[in-house]
Amino acid sequence: MKRRTVSADPAGPAASADPATLAVTTLPATPLFRLIAALLAALSLGLLLQQPSAAASASVRPAAEVIVIIEDGRFVPQNVTIRRGDTVRWTNNDRFDHTVTSSDGLGWDSGVLTPGQSFRRAFPVHGVFRYHDRLNPSITGTVAVR
Repeated sequence: MKRRTVSADPAGPAASADPATLAVTTLPATPLFRLIAALLAALSLGLLLQQPSAAASASVRPAAEVIVIIEDGRFVPQNVTIRRGDTVRWTNNDRFDHTVTSSDGLGWDSGVLTPGQSFRRAFPVHGVFRYHDRLNPSITGTVAVR
């Protein structure tokens, strides 16, 4: 190996016996060394350009849709828990007309759903949202948004 002495003194090592003199070892520029250096550089670049990890992308998920069926004069399931941004779809599979109407005074209402019709609503904020069937007020349900 070659050994080169580098001094902190601009006059060079011969002009100073200062303990600030540094010894630097240079590595030989052999083909094997160049190959290893190139492989390490390529690996480093590949890691920098790599797609985000599964853990990082897990925080971003597509919104889900939860289905509530209206049948036999009730909401099934009556209570659902979803994540912020998810959508609930109510489908009237009963023989009679129904509505999905906010009980909390928030103003959302499906209008009359005839058999086979559906209504969707996204829930962008956390909270517990109560609803009922305006045509049959004893039919109730809740959406809990976590």
